Amino acid sequence: MSEHFQIEEFACHDGCGFCLPNPKLIAALEKLRALIGKPIIINSGCRCKKQNAKVGGEVNSQHLMGNAADIVAHGATMNELFVAATEIPEFKQGGIGIYDTWVHVDVRNTGTPARWDKRQRRPKK
Repeated sequence: MSEHFQIEEFACHDGCGFCLPNPKLIAALEKLRALIGKPIIINSGCRCKKQNAKVGGEVNSQHLMGNAADIVAHGATMNELFVAATEIPEFKQGGIGIYDTWVHVDVRNTGTPARWDKRQRRPKK
């Protein structure tokens, strides 16, 4: 699939076989990996409607279209990963969300970038 990512990493977790990640997503993840200099782990990639509902995903989730991945990178904090993702043009124009234990990135093509912070334990300012 690409130098650092295998197709299986993006497969829907319910075993339905849905696994059609957008090539723009893969290219953007490669750029992010190069930027941070650390391997990226895909926690969730493609999702069918059943799996998306099971995990409480948005009805119009970018995961349903193969445009999104929930990721972590060992040795990088969620904040570091979030900030680095904003440097990648495809994610900068798409969606980036931060959670306590992962970062969501997507290559949506809506014309309006999306950002959100769903952390329960937000850093003190």
